[in-house]
Amino acid sequence: MLDPRNAYMSAYLKGEEPKLMTGTHIDRMSRATNVGDAVGIISETDIGTYLEGVNLRAFDDVEAALWEYLAGRIAHINAFKFIPADMRKVTRAFAIKYDVANVKSTVQGIVTGVKTPLVPLGTLHEDGFAGELKAAETIHDVADVLTRGRLSDLAPIVKAYDPSGGTRAKISLETSLESAYYHGMLRTSRIVQDGNVLATAYGLVIDLTNLGLVCRAVVESIGPAAADFLISGGHIIEEKTLRDVLPYKLSDIPRRIDAPQYRGVLEEISTAYDRTKSVTVIDEVIERQKYASLRDLLSPRVLSPLVVLWYLILKETEVRNLRLILKAINDGVAVEEVKRYLLI
Repeated sequence: MLDPRNAYMSAYLKGEEPKLMTGTHIDRMSRATNVGDAVGIISETDIGTYLEGVNLRAFDDVEAALWEYLAGRIAHINAFKFIPADMRKVTRAFAIKYDVANVKSTVQGIVTGVKTPLVPLGTLHEDGFAGELKAAETIHDVADVLTRGRLSDLAPIVKAYDPSGGTRAKISLETSLESAYYHGMLRTSRIVQDGNVLATAYGLVIDLTNLGLVCRAVVESIGPAAADFLISGGHIIEEKTLRDVLPYKLSDIPRRIDAPQYRGVLEEISTAYDRTKSVTVIDEVIERQKYASLRDLLSPRVLSPLVVLWYLILKETEVRNLRLILKAINDGVAVEEVKRYLLI
């Protein structure tokens, strides 16, 4: 029997989508000469209404306000009395990506002695452990917070990190944490309605993450050593296939990975890198394809716990896009120059 709570939450969340910033807003903001004017252009959107009530004196204020806005939207959804249990499971699994980001930032701060602000999101933030993570002075302290904050599966990864291992150890830490997040989403897919769709969605994300890693390893001449950092659980591409292409040139990869779904992506990466010789184009192409894959799978879902996941992705993307636009305007850079980084 259909859970009426799914119907209610689906209707509410789908009703929120028209309040999002659109491509038309972005086009209009490209002509704005200051942050205040740009915010005024999106005044009829939910995020624009929020920002109009905030004193944005410097870009740090803008950045803080955007994070607080996103945190507020997630808290608002979680506060619904009748939110279905499966939606709560999905939102908590999704929130761990911010725990991963905050743990990375904290560990890096401990190693370098230069701490950066944590984002006010994630399960540690929700459960009241953000202050303890921020105050952590050693790797062991971080692992202890994770254990007490119901993220004990991340603790051994952090404990195993040895800063003396240099770049290789840092990459291993970061990819292991990201892998734990993705595998958490896959575990969640086994216990929620429409879990097969969720598993496919994040299996595709793992595929694309691995393809990005392989392409970077090839252009940076890391080669077969990058095989240790691949994430298991992909939907289409086997790990062996990825390992086998590591010794080759970037231009060889599209024809050596027998996955028609990704051939266009790999050809785009190869062409863009040949033109720019910039490794950042790999991430640009991969992130666009991740967003498109999630959109195609999740946006049509209704009367499903996955409606909340798509809503969270939309809000996260909106905040990301708006930050890039407002940063460009604040720095006097033409918005047209950052449009290729936007996810639309």
